[in-house]
Amino acid sequence: MAKTREINPMLKAGLELGPVLAFFVAYLLLKDRVFEIGGTAYEGFIVVTAGFIPVMVAATALLWKLTGHLSRMQVVTVVLIVVFGGLSVWLNDERFFKMKPTLIYLLFGAVLGIGLLRGESYLRAVMEGLMPLRQEGWMILTRRVTALFFALAVLNEIVWRTMSTEIWVYFKTFGLTAALFLLFMVQGKLFSDYALDEEKS
Repeated sequence: MAKTREINPMLKAGLELGPVLAFFVAYLLLKDRVFEIGGTAYEGFIVVTAGFIPVMVAATALLWKLTGHLSRMQVVTVVLIVVFGGLSVWLNDERFFKMKPTLIYLLFGAVLGIGLLRGESYLRAVMEGLMPLRQEGWMILTRRVTALFFALAVLNEIVWRTMSTEIWVYFKTFGLTAALFLLFMVQGKLFSDYALDEEKS
């Protein structure tokens, strides 16, 4: 089995977040332009999506080459980007790419929910090295993350179906990430109450 290798945290963050930020910047630059390709008119959003797919695949492949490991979440995300981004470009229909976050959050929420029904925290398997908590703490945190994933899936559907593409791009780039960040930021009491007592060993 391949052993996970540590790499520079800044490089890792760049490979994980760089493609998303590049998508955002490219969209701002090209959002009002229309490109004639092969006799078909493509709006800037579709062209940016077409460029985002190989960039995301390349960044994920490089991350795997450097670390020797990809999480299931990263693999599922890049597969859905290729499939739904590809459908948007192929059919010249931005709706498929906008559906992607909905499916990602529904899938992750469902997986965590299945674990909860089995009395397990699949979140623990992914994050235990980052946050040493007792089992009860992991179950509470997993329930909260699961609820957030389902809420974000619903919110993404509302935003892309009722608001402009530009608002959705801002929401996808900053809103979804901020929601997850804020959830963990307000869990201080949980982390304190259920932290493993390492002194009692």
